[in-house]
Amino acid sequence: MSTKDIIYELRTKHGLSQDELAEKLFVTRQAVSRWENGETVPNTETLKLLSKLFDVSINTLLGSPRKLVCQCCGMPLEDAIIGRNADGTLNEDYCRWCYADGTYTYSDMDDLIDVCVKHMAGDGFTEEQARAYMKQLLPTLDYWKRYKELGDDGAFDAFKAKLIEEINALHVEGMPRLEKLNALVGRYVNLEYRLPSGAAVKFLDDGATYLGNQLECEFGGERCFGVLANMDFILIATYGKDGAEPELVLYKKR
Repeated sequence: MSTKDIIYELRTKHGLSQDELAEKLFVTRQAVSRWENGETVPNTETLKLLSKLFDVSINTLLGSPRKLVCQCCGMPLEDAIIGRNADGTLNEDYCRWCYADGTYTYSDMDDLIDVCVKHMAGDGFTEEQARAYMKQLLPTLDYWKRYKELGDDGAFDAFKAKLIEEINALHVEGMPRLEKLNALVGRYVNLEYRLPSGAAVKFLDDGATYLGNQLECEFGGERCFGVLANMDFILIATYGKDGAEPELVLYKKR
């Protein structure tokens, strides 16, 4: 699709007239009309406003002329998984797992490789092939090339270490000691819990990025512990295969 068709589709999808869109973008209705007729293309600042208003990348607004790839893990990017800056705008260089709310979530290349290999192995890759591929790929990506410039001098790692200490201090029966927290996107871990009243409830924001991990129960069996946390809360649950029959063990505000 061309830019003119994309702007028209987004405008009508959100139920906006040309006048209403123009007002939100601080331009004239005639400017919107020219975009939709293909006579002109929005300038850079207006593209940023359109991106924020419609929650799509500038790349999408321009008809996807570039193939976006996360510059931390190498994952191909689409709008739904693009990371966000601290002000909520999309950052087209990173995925939600590697960059969330203006924070880079990985400072150790080997930790990131360990996480990626778990998802790649068995999908046309052996674990050894996946690990070798990632070891070759990551050093070529911009984040790792510029890590000393982009890093936060260990501030986020210190936050994770403190969070791990808090979680282990809860001494949840049957849950082994937590050693690592990985970035997890809400929509992939937002389980629905059944309350005693019979109502079902979810506690997470599908679009947010959290820190968490899955741990095998010390008592054996097929159920696992799932740990999720951020600056505001700690959530611990148990569940069966693929998140079946989840039960909330603990929800604690920090």
